[in-house]
Amino acid sequence: MDIQVIKEQICDVCHKMWQLGWVAANDGNVSAKLEDGTFLCTPTGMSKSFITPEKLIRIDAQGNVLEGAEGLRPSSEIKMHLRCYEKRPDVWSVIHAHPPGATGFAVAHKAMDMYNMIEDVAVIGSVPLTPYGTPSTTEVPDPIEPYLEEHDVMLLENHGALAVGSDVITAFYHMESLEPWAKITINAVILGGSKDISRENIQKLIDLRGYYRVTGRHPGYKKFDNGLR
Repeated sequence: MDIQVIKEQICDVCHKMWQLGWVAANDGNVSAKLEDGTFLCTPTGMSKSFITPEKLIRIDAQGNVLEGAEGLRPSSEIKMHLRCYEKRPDVWSVIHAHPPGATGFAVAHKAMDMYNMIEDVAVIGSVPLTPYGTPSTTEVPDPIEPYLEEHDVMLLENHGALAVGSDVITAFYHMESLEPWAKITINAVILGGSKDISRENIQKLIDLRGYYRVTGRHPGYKKFDNGLR
């Protein structure tokens, strides 16, 4: 894909995340892998509402800046992005944001391992809660690594959410699917309890991924012991 198209997709996703209230001030970051093995990423210290193509930074696999406007540097969370690309050759974009519903689960130290929504069961599957890590350090990428093999979406304890995809739009769709699912589940709990789909029908939904050409990884049926059950 043409690099200018990818830049425009990143900017569009940044603006959408800000408009949806998933990020505020300097929150969140977006990156994409290019055909030559380098990466585009959002700069640190800038609202996603202000991101434009010329403000994106190009880096190598070690995080060294190859191209970028004067005074701009990569997001402090770039280590987390690069770990995703290192461990998942099929991943070409990574998005980190703080969507309020999903981040509420992360702050409550609760994985989103319910199976109550047809589309989310088929596309995302269970969403794990990864252990706490100090931002900008390897304490963040190290805990997420064990989950990358099976999951395209993760909650970061007391931090937010992470989504990966085969391109920028797919990664965004994963994050976009996560947030209303979290809000619907919270509403269901308020109304008396979230009810899971039967195990038999869960498997049928997972089997439909091939038919709908859904890319990425799926954990199958999985529950997590997070101490809140």
